[in-house]
Amino acid sequence: MDEIAALIEPQIPALRRYAVALLRDREAADDLVQDTLERALSAWSGRRRDGDLRAWLFTIERNLFLGAVRRRSRRGVDLDGEALEQVADPGGDPEAALGARDVLAGLDTLPEEQRSVLLLVAVEDLSYAEAAQVLGVPLGTVMSRLSRARTRMRSFLETGRTGLLRRVK
Repeated sequence: MDEIAALIEPQIPALRRYAVALLRDREAADDLVQDTLERALSAWSGRRRDGDLRAWLFTIERNLFLGAVRRRSRRGVDLDGEALEQVADPGGDPEAALGARDVLAGLDTLPEEQRSVLLLVAVEDLSYAEAAQVLGVPLGTVMSRLSRARTRMRSFLETGRTGLLRRVK
């Protein structure tokens, strides 16, 4: 068990970052990471030994997230955007807080497929091949989704469609 813990423990911060980016709620993200780790431990004996552990863990986490999204959509629960209001640190730089809120708002406008590939490649620093493995899609699909996600984010950030007041110099 110590050997498994030594392999999994270094992956927890990345799993948590990804979960927070997907859910925008630290408590829910912690729950998702815990569920991911429980699922990984219970399926450990069935894991491919030659496979990428990090990609396998991200796949489990993403599948759990998508399952929860499907369950919520069947129940008809509407997610609110109050999490964006909690991004800014009151003691932090107001311009940086606005920038972070803009990025999070832009991520929320992306389709899930584009948001996932952007987070995996740009935030978690997975290679295109690793992201393709996590998402279960061909490498070319990862590249095109990433390109579309970057274009949409760039457009969103340039047009400032967040409705927030901005300082003009």
